[in-house]
Amino acid sequence: MRLAEYDGKALLRRHGLAVPRGVLLRAGEDPPDAVADWPGLFLKAQVLEGGRGKSGLVRRLQNIAELREMRRLILATLDDADTPLLLEEAVPIAREIFIAVRVDGTRQRLEILLAAEGGENVEQSKRLARIPIEVAASATTEEIFRSAVKSFPRELAARLARYAARLPKIARQEDLQLLEINPLALTADGRFVACDAKIIVDEAAGFRHDPDDFALSRMLSERAMTAPERAARDLGFQLVETDGDVVLVTSGAGLAMLMMDLLADHGLRAASFMDNLQGAPDETMNERLQIARTLAVRPNIKAIVFQTVIASRSLAERIEALAAWITAEKLPKPLFVGLAAGHAATRTMTTEAAIERLRALGVPAFTDPVALVRATAQAVGVS
Repeated sequence: MRLAEYDGKALLRRHGLAVPRGVLLRAGEDPPDAVADWPGLFLKAQVLEGGRGKSGLVRRLQNIAELREMRRLILATLDDADTPLLLEEAVPIAREIFIAVRVDGTRQRLEILLAAEGGENVEQSKRLARIPIEVAASATTEEIFRSAVKSFPRELAARLARYAARLPKIARQEDLQLLEINPLALTADGRFVACDAKIIVDEAAGFRHDPDDFALSRMLSERAMTAPERAARDLGFQLVETDGDVVLVTSGAGLAMLMMDLLADHGLRAASFMDNLQGAPDETMNERLQIARTLAVRPNIKAIVFQTVIASRSLAERIEALAAWITAEKLPKPLFVGLAAGHAATRTMTTEAAIERLRALGVPAFTDPVALVRATAQAVGVS
């Protein structure tokens, strides 16, 4: 779950990191009188998407008298009068710094990122320092300093190393996939202040944390869900709708990502990403197919691709359930099926027999996912 800036800064604050003073304004609310004494003001839409500055969702106020007009401009851009807004003091910045800690999924460890300048697209900078933190190790100021001193004066590098060394501990304690501060402001009087924070929490670790924490972010996540995404959650699995032309039905994130890549390689785009939910039922194939049918009705959808991998469950039962779904109602778009079954799954129906059963229903089936996607692309006229 991505945290709204307001919640992200609350997390930083409870770990002792300085953030600007700010108040959350909901629809119709006025700010407290004390904000008139702040040296400057920013008004920021609390949405979960990035790129707010480019979209006009962050506005600088010369004084509190501009609040009404700036609020109108932001809400008009969003076309949503109920979007919460963060009114925040403007921090006098002498220098902007980029600093982050993230999970390096490839190497299965944490990694500190550090750049001498903040701003957009800094992650692509060749001057971005990457400092690995092994699983069982703590971040040491000495190691961070050796990287920081290449881009900062020695005194500032030493202070920054001490600051950065705190972030992996926070990430582990809070189960964060990403903790990015951009910019980290160095103020004229020498303070570090986190002026913006992009924080992603690992939802799989939610059982370790207060379920009422980050109420704003949870509300925004709920509001951002489409009707099919919400229905899928209620049926026991996770659905993410994407801008694509093929409804993809899978179980598990790894298989879904593989199939999305294969579709893209053949000029197609997945319109759905399906994954398992923690604590959900063991079997949700029928529910996934139910949602897939509603998505496939849309005019931009060209096909449905169903890819299943079975280790020990009965292949026969899955094929018969799939056949029942196919024959229950005319399919809105062509269906293509991929099968991979272990030895235990084929005790009562072989993979070859399963393919023939589906082909008798007019549904092409394949054991090779590349052949599956290639046939889909050819059938819809992409390749």
